[in-house]
Amino acid sequence: MTAPEITIATPADRHAVVGTLVAAFAEDPILRYLFPDEETYPRHAAVFFGHLFDKRVHRSSIWTIGGGAAVAVWEPPASGDAAPDDGFDGRFPADVLARVQGYDEAVHAALPAYPFWYLGVLGTHPDSAGRGWGRAVMRAGLERAAADGLPAILETSEPGNVELYRRAGWEVLGSLSEPKPTWIMQQPPRQQSVATSQAAKMRA
Repeated sequence: MTAPEITIATPADRHAVVGTLVAAFAEDPILRYLFPDEETYPRHAAVFFGHLFDKRVHRSSIWTIGGGAAVAVWEPPASGDAAPDDGFDGRFPADVLARVQGYDEAVHAALPAYPFWYLGVLGTHPDSAGRGWGRAVMRAGLERAAADGLPAILETSEPGNVELYRRAGWEVLGSLSEPKPTWIMQQPPRQQSVATSQAAKMRA
């Protein structure tokens, strides 16, 4: 069966993308650290992912497949553009906002100073898991990074994901112990080019 086409998200995809990410990250260690309350998790996670979507959608760096069933939210190298003010800070209670800001600051302090493409979020709706769609949308961003001659960076707080990413050509660049164990990983441009070439051969 042929996989659906990979597309760049538009504002019209916001509802589907946010819904997928809320469902995909329901058991993620960091999301549940940020939003531990079962009752408020869906609402707070939707605000969180909606904010990320709104920051990236106009930079053509969100790839989707299956009508938003799998999503890769990439951040291109910083351009100096100001992010839209969507009232994000005011939509969380003080304790939740403190955790979100604290985690964001800790991760960004650990990221490299050189330019890179940043895979901020990669998720597949549980109903579409196992089809390889997550790898497909991730690869679309890797190809963009490789075309720019830049490395790609991600972070994961799921220990099992570290080996999965390693098999896909990522390397551990560093780690954080607080507020939750988190691994910073990089895929150099050369490896991206090799991976893209191999993928092209497999599709041929």
